[in-house]
Amino acid sequence: MSDLATYPDDLDALEARLQQDLSWLELPAKAWVPAREAGGQPVVDVVIIGGGMAGLVASGMLKRLGVANHIVLDKAPAGKEGPWVTFARMRTLRSPKQLTGPAMGLPALTFRAYYEARFGRDAWLALDRAPRETWMEYLIWYRKVLELPVRNDVSVDTIRPRDDGMLDLMCVQDGRSEKIVARHVVLATGRDGLGGPYVPKFAKSIDRRYWAHTADEIDFSALRGKWVGVIGAGASAMDNAASALEAGAARLDMFVRRSELPRINKFTGIGSQGVVHGFAGLPDEWKWRFLNYAMGQQTPPPRPSVLRVSSFEQAYLHLESPINGLQQDGDQVIVITPRRSYPVDFLIFGTGFKIDLSNRPELAAFEPHIRLWRDRFPTPSGMANGELEGSPDLGDAFEFLEKEQGSCPTLSRIHCFNFPATLSHGKLTGDIPAISEGADRLARGIVRSLFVEDREKHFANLQAFDTPELLGDEWADDEIEAPSELSSEGT
Repeated sequence: MSDLATYPDDLDALEARLQQDLSWLELPAKAWVPAREAGGQPVVDVVIIGGGMAGLVASGMLKRLGVANHIVLDKAPAGKEGPWVTFARMRTLRSPKQLTGPAMGLPALTFRAYYEARFGRDAWLALDRAPRETWMEYLIWYRKVLELPVRNDVSVDTIRPRDDGMLDLMCVQDGRSEKIVARHVVLATGRDGLGGPYVPKFAKSIDRRYWAHTADEIDFSALRGKWVGVIGAGASAMDNAASALEAGAARLDMFVRRSELPRINKFTGIGSQGVVHGFAGLPDEWKWRFLNYAMGQQTPPPRPSVLRVSSFEQAYLHLESPINGLQQDGDQVIVITPRRSYPVDFLIFGTGFKIDLSNRPELAAFEPHIRLWRDRFPTPSGMANGELEGSPDLGDAFEFLEKEQGSCPTLSRIHCFNFPATLSHGKLTGDIPAISEGADRLARGIVRSLFVEDREKHFANLQAFDTPELLGDEWADDEIEAPSELSSEGT
């Protein structure tokens, strides 16, 4: 983790302001969930898998609402959670700097407050967008000041239903196995949380040494002097192309199916609190209609990312160039397009991610029971969309639902707080703009479930509560004879 002690002293003042705000708001709320044991082992009320931005704000919301007995598990070392300093290769975030993101409505917890405390207001005014490394440092600070219960270097290999309705998580840390019993599990596992990176089938015919996905670790220094190909022209494809060029690639070719790059980010045009809070209330056919249209238009790569690539004279963009096939030729890969073939030394797939539950072994016990949209919603005519059809059909608190009622009741204790939740809830689970609103919806749903399930205990506590507010000395019981005129009134 970064050494936060090296940051300027103004962060101390900001942290004091934040603590004052929390105190005035009486946050976090007092812990209220009754403790449980299972086989002599303490039960954790909520386990959040993933300590990136989504996992941190989910933790912050649960703590805020008094669910103190929860933990966050992340397989990465501290300070390496999420994509920001691993496979994200853009110079700056794509979102505008002023978005409040995971701040949960607290001004002192915003990125702006953090940035101004470190670098001053003039630096904020001069800033275009947040550098991704600085954003990661902000998330590290966020975790620190909220004292969130994150455990690093922990992988969750298996989640299993229990006979008592709870969940067993089989975890590994430093080669040691551990079982955690949980009442709820939140999957804050990012863009590939229900699948993984997507590459076309023809990639499998090529030696793995000669290609990578944009989500992979790539040694760009090894590409110096090489001929590099990139399939796709989305944001990640552009950022990886730029990284290869900046590392000294001799030539770079980008292959794009479309006749031109998309230029308009359609969803940005209707961004509002109406979309944030209203999307989940749309009829199913309208949810599908909105997302199918937006996906068909595609999101353009950020202009700075495109300029970052086009500034190199050895970079070439090939439009209307879908990949017809790949061939291995010694130490090169031959990229075959309708126009011509290109020999490259290394190929990068900027082909995104795919929902595929078979790629998530930790969910193997639940995968047959998870209801997808295709299981209950007929695809509208002319709107076939594999990604939408394979999206999970989620409940009000992002919980999985069963294909067959009663087949796996424990399934509702697993909450899908990652990108594939978009069709059910809108863009609340991965992007910066509405992540706090998503976490609020998630946490409130879990709180409701915990309270309802523990109703007998809470009722017993209600009955047992015996702290008096009146002590008995506030008023004397004086017996005073009523005046005769009052006692005889009406006779």
